[in-house]
Amino acid sequence: MAAANFRLVEDLFQCSICLDVFKDPVSTPCGHNFCKNCITEHLNIDVPLQCPICRRMFYPKPELQINTLIAEMIDAFRQNGPMEVRCAVSSKIKQLGELSCRIGTVCIFLVFSYVVYCNFLREVAGRNLEKPDKKIQEQIQEIAQKIEGLIPLVQLCGEDFQKEKQRETELQLAEELKNKKSSEVERFSNAPKLPKGMETPKSLMQDELVKVQHHTIDMTFDPDTAYPGLILSDDGKQVRCCDSRRNLPENPKRFTECAFVLGKQGFSSGRFYFEVQVKGKTKWSIGVAKESVSRKGDIKLCPQNGFWALWMRSRGEYRALAGPSVSVHLRSAFEKVGVFVDYEAGLVSFYDVNNAAHIYSFTGCHFTERLFPFFDPSRNNDGQNDAPLII
Repeated sequence: MAAANFRLVEDLFQCSICLDVFKDPVSTPCGHNFCKNCITEHLNIDVPLQCPICRRMFYPKPELQINTLIAEMIDAFRQNGPMEVRCAVSSKIKQLGELSCRIGTVCIFLVFSYVVYCNFLREVAGRNLEKPDKKIQEQIQEIAQKIEGLIPLVQLCGEDFQKEKQRETELQLAEELKNKKSSEVERFSNAPKLPKGMETPKSLMQDELVKVQHHTIDMTFDPDTAYPGLILSDDGKQVRCCDSRRNLPENPKRFTECAFVLGKQGFSSGRFYFEVQVKGKTKWSIGVAKESVSRKGDIKLCPQNGFWALWMRSRGEYRALAGPSVSVHLRSAFEKVGVFVDYEAGLVSFYDVNNAAHIYSFTGCHFTERLFPFFDPSRNNDGQNDAPLII
């Protein structure tokens, strides 16, 4: 009980900067108290000069005054420590009910007053021992006994105050958690779960999409990179996968095992944007790839291997292939994907064009070579995924 009350007293004289009991307490012109080192350091780095609590502006830099009263009270309480006193009148004190908080606060100051005054009495008694005066000694003893008689009440008030404060805090926290839970459930029950907490009003997203569309490029697929099982349209704007491989000339740029193809134009700076129609497809991967990616054998799509891509499989499963992949939750399947790249910013973003919605962004990328638009129409799957990717 004594230790708990000691902590309560420490809380009363806690510096709001270091959250510890004041060390060399000083007062600002606005009346707030801080550790001397804490407020000095704060004023040295904070611009403009202002109180950390009330934000009152100081000009010029204030002269900090030592608060000797608080310093002496803290030192006295530390020297004497918490008082181990018990009392059997708790039932009477509890009848104070609604006054317990006020009484508790007053009692804390009574404790300090008692400690400081006892120290004073000891000093007086010590001086008078050199010149003994029986009457003075009796008076000092009588006063000390009266103050000692207050200690059970003081101690019990402090305990009651602490319990009441803790109870009120717990009730307040419980109510706040309940309200927060209800509001969060209502907020997210029907909302799409976008990555990294990104949730933007549609009107703003439409504006953002219009801005990135200003960087649209006109491109075609590069037949020299196309997997032998891919069929490109004559205008180089459509690609789909057939059930058999064609005999094509050897080319170091060609993907030999994965149904991939790159765009013809590469970029080593600036910004670019392109759109891909995915309507009717059950599988695909779309994004950008660096020029030096492997073209042979089985390839894992991830930034570590030079690919920044979005992946879709049947039943509306979408993933950003971030290595490990990140699940992307959308309201519904979309028909056209927009891909925006800011080379210098290290950014690759994907958009649902029809709904003007952001899907996912790779950020903090470090590009050091040319980037090419990347496409994977995926296998035909016996005609179930026969629809082409269209750029």
